[in-house]
Amino acid sequence: MAGEPLAVHPLTFVRQSRGWGKAEFARLMQSHGKVLGIPLATNRTTVWKWEQGQEPDADAQCVLADLLRIPSVQARAEGWPRWLPVWEVTGLTAPWNEAGTVEALDDLVGSGRLDRRGFLTITGAALTGLAASWAEAPPAFASALGGDRVTDTMVSTIEQRITTLRTLDDQLGGARLLEQARGDLALISSLLNAGRYTEEICLRLYGLAAQVSHLTGWMAYDSGLRSAGQRYYVGALRSARTAGDDAFGAFVLAEMGVHVSEAGRTAERVDLISTAIDNAPRKLSPYTQSFLYLHKAEALSRDGDHQRAGTALNRATSFWEHHADGEDPEWLDWFGEAQLRSTEGKVLLRSGQVGRATALLEISVQKAAPRDMAVRTSRLAEARLDGHDLDGALDAANHGAALLENKVSSVRALDRLKEFSERLEPQRSVPAVREFRERLQALPNAS
Repeated sequence: MAGEPLAVHPLTFVRQSRGWGKAEFARLMQSHGKVLGIPLATNRTTVWKWEQGQEPDADAQCVLADLLRIPSVQARAEGWPRWLPVWEVTGLTAPWNEAGTVEALDDLVGSGRLDRRGFLTITGAALTGLAASWAEAPPAFASALGGDRVTDTMVSTIEQRITTLRTLDDQLGGARLLEQARGDLALISSLLNAGRYTEEICLRLYGLAAQVSHLTGWMAYDSGLRSAGQRYYVGALRSARTAGDDAFGAFVLAEMGVHVSEAGRTAERVDLISTAIDNAPRKLSPYTQSFLYLHKAEALSRDGDHQRAGTALNRATSFWEHHADGEDPEWLDWFGEAQLRSTEGKVLLRSGQVGRATALLEISVQKAAPRDMAVRTSRLAEARLDGHDLDGALDAANHGAALLENKVSSVRALDRLKEFSERLEPQRSVPAVREFRERLQALPNAS
């Protein structure tokens, strides 16, 4: 499966999962249309247009629904392309117990490489239900029967691998490390399935499964694989709940909110972070609380509620000022002043405070690890552009491009630089703008 092309549209996923090429699929549509008495002129170009975003007409959807054995009533009710059969995720339907967690992890190991690229799999009621299930589900532990004994040394070795992998991700970006993370998740899943271990080792294995699932999801997201990233986050949420680690579960819900808000579903992010904060352990460290309230500020800001965003931002800052060194959990040791200033800058920029926002975003870039630096340069460039500083904006953007040329692999950083480039259209005749755009176009995966 690793060599299969990625699906760009839900229809592409349906077609690829059944082994249909565009021409073959077009012939099937014509043939099935004749059976139904609905003449179609579908050809390879028609299919290409559908997969580029053009909605099929009512006759074509009727034929396709019958071909896929989807009730026409369901297709009409859900609308295109939501009725296409691509939205099933084991992590949403399996029971919230240890067996369900193992099933979800097994599904990830077997199919996590298949990404519904370009659209989110889990939104709306499914996402809300997932958060509610996490909040209500009891933790569960049981020792596996049969297989080899899982030792403390084995688990410690995996823990060290994950720490190293997280450090490399900060430096290089997720795209180069995604396969290694998937391999580590497969190893942990196999130990849970076949190993013998004590309850203490069991807890550590599920905790590791949660951390590796999240890290793999983060790397997938950083690589532009949004749907795959979501699925790994579901595995992380389940594993954390099975391990009884509700602090990490709240962290994962906060991270899941980033996906949906960037897809324009800002209210859903507000709901997710609210569920995370309301159901997090009461004795969270100020460090972790600062992280959660920072996400709440960002969520509210994206949703246009600037007043409440400011309140949440003040709480995040207050918690940060009262944190003590060494209190942060290992999975949050990357969080620091750079992240705090980055979000503070974005919130202020959306509320129109360009000068203050620019100063904070400059700090966030200066203090960031290379991958985060590459991502944040585009936001700094936008802030400087809003402040009518074209030269400064291009300087920031070129800094990000240089990182992508020489050090970092991050589709997310590249996409954000592309968004900034679109804002330069009114200045397209300026030589420095032309040079930056040409540089951006020459980057790998830029086309």
